[in-house]
Amino acid sequence: MPRSSPKPLERIYPLCRVLLGTRRWKRLAALCRKPSALPDLLEGNHRPKSIPPFLTDLARLERAVHEVEKEKIPGLDTLDRLTVNPALRLLSVKWKGIPAWMNDDRRNAEAPKRGDEVVLVWRRPESGSVIARKAYEEDLLVLKMTVEGILPHEAAETGSIPVGAVDGALRRAAEQGILLSPPSRIRRDPAVFPAEAGVEFLVSPMFTLQWHITQACDLRCRHCYDRSRRSPLSMKTALRVLDELREFCRERFVGGQVSFSGGNPLLYPKFLDLYRAAVDRGFPVVILGNPTSREMLERIVEIQKPAAFQVSLEGLEIHNDRIRGRGTFRRALEFLDGLRAFGIYSMVMLTLTADNIGQVLPLAEILRDRADLFTFNRLSRAGQGAALALPGQADYIGFLGEYLEAAEKNPVIGLKDNLLNVFCHAHGSGVFGGCTGYGCGAAFNFLTLLPDGEVHACRKFPSPIGNIHESSLARIYDSAPARRYRSGSQACLGCPIRAVCGGCLASAYSFGLDVLTHRDPYCFIDAIP
Repeated sequence: MPRSSPKPLERIYPLCRVLLGTRRWKRLAALCRKPSALPDLLEGNHRPKSIPPFLTDLARLERAVHEVEKEKIPGLDTLDRLTVNPALRLLSVKWKGIPAWMNDDRRNAEAPKRGDEVVLVWRRPESGSVIARKAYEEDLLVLKMTVEGILPHEAAETGSIPVGAVDGALRRAAEQGILLSPPSRIRRDPAVFPAEAGVEFLVSPMFTLQWHITQACDLRCRHCYDRSRRSPLSMKTALRVLDELREFCRERFVGGQVSFSGGNPLLYPKFLDLYRAAVDRGFPVVILGNPTSREMLERIVEIQKPAAFQVSLEGLEIHNDRIRGRGTFRRALEFLDGLRAFGIYSMVMLTLTADNIGQVLPLAEILRDRADLFTFNRLSRAGQGAALALPGQADYIGFLGEYLEAAEKNPVIGLKDNLLNVFCHAHGSGVFGGCTGYGCGAAFNFLTLLPDGEVHACRKFPSPIGNIHESSLARIYDSAPARRYRSGSQACLGCPIRAVCGGCLASAYSFGLDVLTHRDPYCFIDAIP
C-alpha cells in the first residue's frame, strides 16, 4: 500500500510538523498510510519521545480544520429553518487550551493543560474563515436543540430561564455561523423597489414594534399628533402582543425590537412589568419618553439597560419651552447628563417647523458632548401639529445642505430624513439607510401599535391597517392595506434611490395629498443636474 506523501501531510498538520522537527516528521510520514491516520500514529507506539504530550489532540484539531475547509456549505436561500453548519466539527480532547495556544503568539501564550474539553471547529459561511475555540454550554445547548428539534420555549421551561435567553443563544450561534439561518423574510418587493441603491437596503434583519402604550403625558406640546382618549391594553393582552411579536420574528428569521412610546410611556401604570416582559422575551427595548427621575432609571437599569432612551427638544431654550412647556429645555439637558452617568445611549429628536429650522444646528452644538445622537423629523400637520407651519421648499433644501456639512464636523448629528439621500446620490458620496435604515419603513420593518390596539403603518399620520383585538400582528403585517403602505407612493416608481428614500408619507399627508399616489412635496430630485 502506498505511503502518504509528506506535502499533503504538511498542509494538513503544519503546526505538528514544526513541533516534531524534520527528522521525526519524515519518519512518521513514511509510516502514515493516509493523511487522516496521523493522530492515530501519534496515539500509538510510534509517538516520538520529547514532544509536547498534547500533540495527538493538536493533530486531531488540525485535521478538523482541514476537513471544514473542504466542506460544502449550502446557500442560505435554500434553507427553511435553523440548521447546524455542515462545516462544523465537535471534538472531545484531553488537553485544555489548545485552540487558544494555536491562535495566539505561542511564545507568550499559556501552554495547554491536562483536562477534558470540548472544542468547536467551523467555517463561517460569509467570509470562509475557519474558527477553532472551546465549546461553551450555550454552544452545546443550541446544537442539541437544533439536532433534536427542541423548541425554545421547551428549553426555557426545562432550564427555568426566560425564553428570550434561549432565543438569544440561537441568534448568537447563527451570527457566528455555528448554525445556519435562512435569510430575513422582511424584504422588499423587487418589482417595486430597484436594487440600484444596494441590495443591502432591500432586506431588513430587524423588525421594530413602535408601541404607544398610553396617551397619558405630563406635557402638552403644541405639535402633538394625537391627544384623543384611548384606553390602554390590559396586561394580559399586552403580554399576548409580545408573544405574537416574538413568534412573528422567529417565523421571519429577524431580530425583534420594542420601542415604548406614548404619550409618556413611563406613565403607563404597569410600565416596569411590561418592560420586564419584553426583556424576558429577548427584545432590545428603546424608550421614547420624557425625562424621568434617577430612581426610575435605576429601576429600569436593574431589569436591563435600555438599548436607547430618546427625548425631544424643539430648538433653543426659549422656543423649546414655548412648544413643550417652561423649564423643559434645562430639564432635558440635565436628564441627558443622567443617561450618560448610567451608560445609556441617548437620542434627541426635533420636529422641524418653519419656526425652528434656523435653530437645529445651534442646538446640535449644545448637544455635541451631551447626547449620542441628534436627528429631526419634519412636522406632520396632524392633531395639534396642524396649527404649526412647515418651512418652504427652498429653505428646506438649503437647510439640508447645511445639515450634511455640519454632520461631517459634529459626530452627534445623525442622518435620518430620506431626502438627504437626494444630495448624497447627486454628489456621489454614497447613500445611507434613510428614515428607518430602509428608506420609508412604514409597514415594512416597523409597525405602530396605539394604546387601544389600533395598528398603523406610521404614527406620524393616520394610516390604520388593523386592530390587535381583531387580528394577529402577522396577519396585519401581511394584509392588503399594509402591503399598499410599504409599497410607498406610486409617484416614486422608477426612482434610482427608492430603496433608501420614498420621501415621507406624512409630509404628503400634511399637504392634503393622497400619500399612495403623490410623492413627498419637498422632493427635489428632478432639480438636481
